Amino acid sequence: MIGISVFVLAFGVLSISVLKSASVFYVLATSQPTPTSSSSDKKINVDYNLPFPGKIKPDSPLWSFKAGRDIIWYQVTMSTSKRAELALLFSDKRLSLAKSLFENGKPDVALTTLTKGEKYLEIAQNQERSAREKGEDTSTFLIKLATSALKHRETIEGMLDLGPEDARPEMIRIEDYSKNAYKAARDALNSKGISAPKDPFDGH
Repeated sequence: MIGISVFVLAFGVLSISVLKSASVFYVLATSQPTPTSSSSDKKINVDYNLPFPGKIKPDSPLWSFKAGRDIIWYQVTMSTSKRAELALLFSDKRLSLAKSLFENGKPDVALTTLTKGEKYLEIAQNQERSAREKGEDTSTFLIKLATSALKHRETIEGMLDLGPEDARPEMIRIEDYSKNAYKAARDALNSKGISAPKDPFDGH
């Protein structure tokens, strides 16, 4: 029992260290961008509720422990489909956190949080594909993934006017994660003869 506890503790410390070493940090200006029609006039509202992100924020000294816990939780989850669900949960939560941070005038940590969150979206996409290749029925998750991806794109476009001007190019680039996740989920659903959630951005 003691050996297991020591292993879990050591793994946690290692995970947090890896998390810190792989962190992406941004240093942004403070000037606000000029609102654009691309983010303010579409009035797109994807029917998808983002989960409550929790009380500990990325600008808290406790965040490293929370992020490390997420890594451990993911690593000890053996089911590929469950890993996909976890990755999507982590991605959704970080999206909400990034939006809150932008709204509170903390663009540097907001953009870092957004980047990590969208990478989790890509992980969810990859894990779903692995589960499907193993013969698992991922149809329900694919619909959720596609809808979440659309919500991510909607939210990111809405955040373009919240951050400084020099954050906008990176945020537009980060949008590719949600675009790719939606396309992958849509194509997988279509291959099963299932209609994917409609893309409200089609034609924009």
